[in-house]
Amino acid sequence: MRCCFSAHLPALAALSAFPGPCEVLRSGARLAPALLRSASAAVRRVRSWHPDDLTAVNLELVTLTEDTAVITWYSGIPGTDDGLGHPLPAITEGEVVYGTHPARLNRSASEGRATAHHQVELTDLEPGQTYYYQARSRGAAATPTPLHLVRGNAVGTSAFGLGSGGGPYSFTTPQPPPGRHLLSIALCNDLHLGETTAGLVGGIPLLRGVVQQPGRAPYPELMSRALVAEARRRGADLLLAGGDISAGGSAHDLGEARRILDGFGAHGEDYFVVRGNHDRSRDDAFRTTFQGGDGPGYFSRDLGGLRIIGLDTYAKSGNGADAGGLGTEQLAWFQGQLRQQPDQPTLVFGHHPLTVRDSLFPVTRGQCLERRQARALVDAYASAPGVFLHHAGHTHRNKRTVLTRAPHVTHQEVAAAKEYPGGFTLVRIHSGGYALNHFKAGDVAARQWSERSRRVAAGLWPHHALGRSVTDRNSVRAHDLSGVMALAGRE
Repeated sequence: MRCCFSAHLPALAALSAFPGPCEVLRSGARLAPALLRSASAAVRRVRSWHPDDLTAVNLELVTLTEDTAVITWYSGIPGTDDGLGHPLPAITEGEVVYGTHPARLNRSASEGRATAHHQVELTDLEPGQTYYYQARSRGAAATPTPLHLVRGNAVGTSAFGLGSGGGPYSFTTPQPPPGRHLLSIALCNDLHLGETTAGLVGGIPLLRGVVQQPGRAPYPELMSRALVAEARRRGADLLLAGGDISAGGSAHDLGEARRILDGFGAHGEDYFVVRGNHDRSRDDAFRTTFQGGDGPGYFSRDLGGLRIIGLDTYAKSGNGADAGGLGTEQLAWFQGQLRQQPDQPTLVFGHHPLTVRDSLFPVTRGQCLERRQARALVDAYASAPGVFLHHAGHTHRNKRTVLTRAPHVTHQEVAAAKEYPGGFTLVRIHSGGYALNHFKAGDVAARQWSERSRRVAAGLWPHHALGRSVTDRNSVRAHDLSGVMALAGRE
């Protein structure tokens, strides 16, 4: 006979997913003023506007490599409202002027066509060089996405120009990873095929979610297809999809995800997928769709000396709101893999991160792996110098973390593919190190949805999702990866 305590375990598990009082108070103190401002803005009357009026906003330095920078912003009509507190688009050409001195912005780059959703790429930059830049729409200087709630900087690697109302702003290009380039891997997660509203949070009125505009393609499909195309365009040889491929684990949605990802290449050869908590269903459609109905949800593959380990971080029963878990069998298998070949270059990916730090919103147990198992993974990493990267999703944000117990491993949370900022992180593996660079999906329709979905969480989503700093989404580390071979067809 089942005891009374066990009968209440599901309810207790659900309660454990809620943040503690200290978390609520901490986040509440930071969020309340912004939420009130958002509510006030929503009821303001829209003033009349002139067709020539224009505002350039939401400037972001999204991608920064040793020789390129990708800069995005939005042109809107001031005084208008699309129903989400966001100005209607102003179609115009945009340009970025830049140079190596703030008083001499003597180089320029543009898109060559009119749009409201600007994306300009600066090329042929010098490694280790400081540049100053200003983005303009019809002469109006673009202002940065504000990240004051997290004391962040969306536009540069220094505070130069912040508070000026239009720049110029500044960034310093990194040095390239040491050694010869071997291959590139696209990291993505949280495609959420089948979802219809982004940002629904427990029915809270101010967090009512954002839906796609009528007549446009469902945004999870739109963003996933754009991601695959952009990953290929950026030279990705492999793609790793880290869970929550679907919104609810239905066979239809997972099948559509499979068709989209097959556009990148062959499953099990060119791309690999692991399960997230949203991918669970009673008929286990994920296993049928991506595993042929056989075997565990975790795996290890050797790709020319690079070991890829995929984890099922919700290998348990539950409703998905509680902490992730590997289970005893998978944890023992994982520890054994690292013990057998501790020095082999290894990239691990799974849906739940091991830890969640510096979050704007309250942190619950459900946002990461169960503590004891997370500690066991970190201990395994401490004894395996070959592991260099752990990729996770679930939090829908760009965040780079290094833990003191295993400082040779970068823990990279990657923002959701399905919504702002929308895209993937590219790992460029060299023989002596690697670079992590976040790219937005470049398709025009994807840019439109990305801009619309930044209004998730009453417009506070950029503070959470973009990355507090450029280095949360773009970084370079040295690591001995000389045991990895270039894939066939590469020099």
